[in-house]
Amino acid sequence: MLIIYCQVFFSSGCRYVSKAAAKAQVEFDYDGPSMKTAVPGPRSQNVGAVNFFCNYEESRGNYLVDVDGNRMLDIYTQISSIPIGYNHPALLKLMTNPNNLSTFVNRPALGILPPENFPDKIAESLLSVAPSGMTRVQTMACGSCSNENAYKAMFIWYRNKERGYKTPSDEDHSTCMINQAPGCPDLSILSFMGAFHGRTMGCLATTHSKVIHKLDVPSFDWPIAPFPKLQYPLEEFTRENALEEARCLEEVEDLIVKWRQKGKPVAGIVIEPIQAEGGDNHASPDFFRRLRDIARKHGCGFHVDEVQTGGGGTGKFWAHEHWGMDDPADIVSFSKKLLTGGYYHKDELQPYRIFNTWMGDPSKNLFLSEVLNVIRRENLLEEVTRSGKALLNGLYELQAQYPGILSRARGQGTFCAIDICDGATRDTILVKARDKGVLLGGCGDRSIRFRPALVFKEYHVHLLLNIFNDVLANHK
Repeated sequence: MLIIYCQVFFSSGCRYVSKAAAKAQVEFDYDGPSMKTAVPGPRSQNVGAVNFFCNYEESRGNYLVDVDGNRMLDIYTQISSIPIGYNHPALLKLMTNPNNLSTFVNRPALGILPPENFPDKIAESLLSVAPSGMTRVQTMACGSCSNENAYKAMFIWYRNKERGYKTPSDEDHSTCMINQAPGCPDLSILSFMGAFHGRTMGCLATTHSKVIHKLDVPSFDWPIAPFPKLQYPLEEFTRENALEEARCLEEVEDLIVKWRQKGKPVAGIVIEPIQAEGGDNHASPDFFRRLRDIARKHGCGFHVDEVQTGGGGTGKFWAHEHWGMDDPADIVSFSKKLLTGGYYHKDELQPYRIFNTWMGDPSKNLFLSEVLNVIRRENLLEEVTRSGKALLNGLYELQAQYPGILSRARGQGTFCAIDICDGATRDTILVKARDKGVLLGGCGDRSIRFRPALVFKEYHVHLLLNIFNDVLANHK
């Protein structure tokens, strides 16, 4: 049994002592960070936009190893896309099974020549975790193409409704070839300020988190609603936050009406359960329930983007499950922790014209099936809830200890974040934490986000909190 007692002394002389984590170590994990150089080290110098080069053969569990031999507790996990840690034995075993060899070697054009077992593999992987009310899934390769094709599905569905489900006319056929209406209708997707939905053309029109994503790229005249800016602690600002959410919902309805009057009807609304890239911005379950009602009222598709929030990091497999709704969406997109991309959808959003060469990758479904087996066998969602509670409580304590640096600790499960006093300080803290063996990520203007794998245990939380505290205590 591994018992970890971590002690770090504040500069003021008081002591932060993490709780003892009397817990068996993850069998394929390391016992802690080990730093040999600054990061990036000598072998990763002059890498430009790349952070550093990695040694994935030596990375294990919650630890990422770089080419200089630095071993870091990874709380960023490849932008929240590693579900059960590095080199998990169950996934390595999957690679050695000769029955899987053909799936890894032969990548089919799934839209026309899928393998015989593909429906069964989809049923045991993606459909086994389908969101409430959904029995159909369209696979894709990544998050951006998942959202891009989900938008197309909403547009096709909306136009079919407008035509009364009749066959498209000759005029529709001829005008679409020259990018003109009615064949190419002037429809729109409503999105929210602070959102990130990807960097392809349609997705970029609904992305509003960083200038660098959008600069110099043409876009569409689509409506952008304000996302609630909640005040923390939530229990102290109940009235103010309710008014803020009501203001944003009123603006959504006004924009839908305005764009209809402009001749650019809103075919769909897209939203993240937590705005991740935009700064880990939260809203209440009531906000999302009322937004869903607005979409129904105005005949708009309701698309929940779970690319970053899906897969268990919030303590539920889908973050929208926290809303407590039987009919949460018309479309739910996914990628990252699910290792493949795609979107679930209602039956009526089943257009045969969603197509590309690969349309996903069957080998990723094999991995996902095994990931789901590990999640169920090891009760990892319950583990995430326990670890997340310890993490958020620890952030609350550090926030109280460093009120001049930290504020607005927030999160669900281990999907947590905290604000730093300014962007420059945030960036400095990220570098100092990395040099002490903890890899974190930034989001928004001045937030730090925590995105550990699902195998992140309570004793990892205490390692993280003590190192994070050490960085804060020595920050000048």
